[in-house]
Amino acid sequence: MSMIQILVAMMPILLPLIFLVVLRMPAKKGMFLTFVIFLLLAFGVWGMGGDIITASILQGVHKSVTILWILFGAILLLKVMTHTGGVDIIKRGFSSVTKDMRVQAVIVGAFFVALIEGAAGFGTPAAVAGPFLVALGFNPLAAASIALIGDSSPVSFGAVGTPIIVGLGNIPGASPEFFDLIGRTVTRMDLITATLLPTMIIMILTKFFGKEKSFKAAFEILPWSVLVGASYAGSAVLYSTFLGAEFVSILASLTGLVVSCFTAKKGILIPKNCEWKTESAAENEVEVKTKTLKKNNTSGGKVTFNENGTITLSESVSAKDIFSAWMPYVAVVMMLLVTRIVLPVKTFVLTHADFSWRNILGEGVTSKWQILYSPGTVLAIASLIALLSLKGDGKALKKATKETLDSVKNASVALCFTLAVVQIFSNSANSAVGIGMPNYLANILSSVFQGSWLGIAPFLGELGAFITGSATVSTLTFSPIQYQVANSVGINPTVVLAQQVIGGAAGNMICIHNVVAAAAVVGLTGQEGNIIRKTLPAAMFYAVVVGLLGFVVNGVL
Repeated sequence: MSMIQILVAMMPILLPLIFLVVLRMPAKKGMFLTFVIFLLLAFGVWGMGGDIITASILQGVHKSVTILWILFGAILLLKVMTHTGGVDIIKRGFSSVTKDMRVQAVIVGAFFVALIEGAAGFGTPAAVAGPFLVALGFNPLAAASIALIGDSSPVSFGAVGTPIIVGLGNIPGASPEFFDLIGRTVTRMDLITATLLPTMIIMILTKFFGKEKSFKAAFEILPWSVLVGASYAGSAVLYSTFLGAEFVSILASLTGLVVSCFTAKKGILIPKNCEWKTESAAENEVEVKTKTLKKNNTSGGKVTFNENGTITLSESVSAKDIFSAWMPYVAVVMMLLVTRIVLPVKTFVLTHADFSWRNILGEGVTSKWQILYSPGTVLAIASLIALLSLKGDGKALKKATKETLDSVKNASVALCFTLAVVQIFSNSANSAVGIGMPNYLANILSSVFQGSWLGIAPFLGELGAFITGSATVSTLTFSPIQYQVANSVGINPTVVLAQQVIGGAAGNMICIHNVVAAAAVVGLTGQEGNIIRKTLPAAMFYAVVVGLLGFVVNGVL
């Protein structure tokens, strides 16, 4: 194997890290340079033909449109909620549960994210939760980082078990019983990391965004964060054991939500009279003038106009107002579940308004987009529900739409270049080398690290998710190699495949197009490298722990 070919295959990994993380370029510039360099190398060194490269670029652009549609729906929902007063009502309602932003970060960034992941997947959770956290007063960088880190453990099961059922569908002997076995193994191997996920979120929050910039504030609330993490991880083991892989994310997230909200409300294992805030939120607590808001103030209470331009309700809101404000988000979860679980509805949305592009340029590559099935459509509908439930008007919708289009436009260029690189990489088997770059890299790793493969397997899963942007695609691509290596060196294949699934899920924290999307929805387009620097340590920790556990579990099984 040629050293030059190894370097070419690693370019989609090395170049984004150099440009975005080391040189701190905005993704628009960094991914453009990555695209140009990688395109030339794929053509000149790897021997990909012009037709397959062009088809891959068009496939990447089409896939970008599908993601931009999801971003449009997510941002539109937030903007409508903002301009109709819904965000302020939700924020006030949250304060009745807890004013501690560490607790809020876990409730929204871990369990609400997990619920959306279980219902939709496809990068939707960070796009929805990121703006939500900003609305609650979190620094945009903190919001994006928390949402991405939280969208990790539940990704192993994703929407109705897709990463396992689809991702492992090409393994010999794949069957419902096999998928359930992998699901049970995943929840057991993920027991420690999933339990610690809320703690990781709080540690990132206090270290990088707290006034003291230390872990001390995280340790203060450690018993609570471990308890609620264990409620998710432990219940996931039970659900995978008795119900199978399809509903683990949905049911475990609901369990985590109930336990975290109940314990926060009752102050269980939370320091008394503690209302920890991020540094930016603390600075924004200033004296302000108070006026009476007549329009869009369904509670009839006072409204505080803050110096930073936000609006805060100064009196408690009624249960009816809180219900009206939460209705759009409840509608999102319900619509996602119905379109994915109720078979007649699922069939309808998958077969009507199909904007998929199949066999692009006759090269056998396809980009799917069933627009009625897309989470973007669900979010757009929820925006209209928000407008109605919160008694908004056309002016609010027009303003929200304009702001949304501006945000989406800023992310579009970076996404197109990112997805073009991904598709050239994924379609590289059609070349003079005769093997695709993903398999080429995996074969190199397996030949070098066979003796310690249990420690490497989760990192291969993360690598696949980092490049392709999908835990399912990572597992679909690398699981045959993981299976082959396990059998050749005498490792239990179930353990290695479970590590691949978990690694692919953890890679969701750092994959480029998820980061670009998360940055866009919180207004941080151009700061993607800063986000990766916050999420990368958590992703590496995740893979190290799962790698070490692999040796333990393999010895037991």
